[in-house]
Amino acid sequence: MTSQKTQLEPLGIVRIEGLHYYVHDLERSRRFYGQKLDFAEVARSTPALEREGRQRSAVFEAGDVRVVCSEPVGQGGRAWRWLRKHPDGVGTVVFEVEDADRCFRLLEERGATPVTDVQEHRDDGGTLRTFNITTPLGDTTFRFVERRGFRAVYPGIERLAAPEGGRNAFGFGHVDHLTNNFQTMKPALLWMEHVMGMEEFWEVEFHTKDAAGARRAALEAQKGSGLRSVVMREPRSGVKFANNEPWRPAFKSSQINVFNEDHRGDGVQHAALTVQDILSSVRGMRARGVEFMPTPAAYYEALPERIRSTGIGRIDEDPKVLQELEILVDGAGDHSYLLQIFLRDAAGLYHEPDAGPFFFEIIQRKGDQGFGAGNFRALFESIEREQVREGRA
Repeated sequence: MTSQKTQLEPLGIVRIEGLHYYVHDLERSRRFYGQKLDFAEVARSTPALEREGRQRSAVFEAGDVRVVCSEPVGQGGRAWRWLRKHPDGVGTVVFEVEDADRCFRLLEERGATPVTDVQEHRDDGGTLRTFNITTPLGDTTFRFVERRGFRAVYPGIERLAAPEGGRNAFGFGHVDHLTNNFQTMKPALLWMEHVMGMEEFWEVEFHTKDAAGARRAALEAQKGSGLRSVVMREPRSGVKFANNEPWRPAFKSSQINVFNEDHRGDGVQHAALTVQDILSSVRGMRARGVEFMPTPAAYYEALPERIRSTGIGRIDEDPKVLQELEILVDGAGDHSYLLQIFLRDAAGLYHEPDAGPFFFEIIQRKGDQGFGAGNFRALFESIEREQVREGRA
């Protein structure tokens, strides 16, 4: 990153409003979000969109988290084009903005590549102004929306008379951050800084040469594996993107590169969703059959020392309960920490490569606004174990 930065005029981003996820099997998504995660299905595509856009869509919401899932209807639509190149994955990140015209002007002045001009849509409630741009995140686009009383979720996706399915029993709040994987991330970091107006917030790099257990020998034979990660934050809204690239040695076997091969390009690896009480949330999700990435017992053997050495000092939770639920802890301040856990990726969950390597993180922040440097290693190792188990590394 450059040593001297010019503060760019904010784009007027309010929040990450939603993720548009392209899938082969919409009914499977319904079961996952409605039955497993207790999201409510709040909207569906209209016959006109299905006919003209050639995709069938459903919108799932819990708290301020929105996921739009679309499957192809025939050939030629956006979902079909995405799935012709990639497995299931996040094809569009949607941002709510204060003023679409102003946001468009600023982005274009900074060299962004618009897919569309600002388009205005009307219904009996008001207007929606929206446009899309391309990004360095492979084929993932960014969509910016300005709402003024618009009743439908998006054009061609209308709300149901009453939500169906879940009631957010696990207390999901909002998207805390998105994590993107690249084979080389510097161009994306520069784009986020100079086009999106983001700033560097946090970074870490490490190897897994000292990984424990059965994976040790394989890792030593590879001379280690690792990643480099930089978090970029939009200062005004607090929207954050964690960005990863493989780190030598063993670049090819790095789980970041494996993601790139499985996803068939750079893209969004996972989305972190906030909860109010991660212990009850994870316990409830496990009871519904939600599968999480495993955490080695050695992590919890070392946890008391990590809590001391990082300066956290003490935590409110019983370490035995954390180990039972396989929840991770990290932080850097007195009684200031975060708790997090990672779901298995879709390909591992369904034993189907075309389900894709995307997954969700569940996070509860208790004062700490970092990204769990110590837990990055644990996550990295967990993903590698899963990839070995599934024969993908």
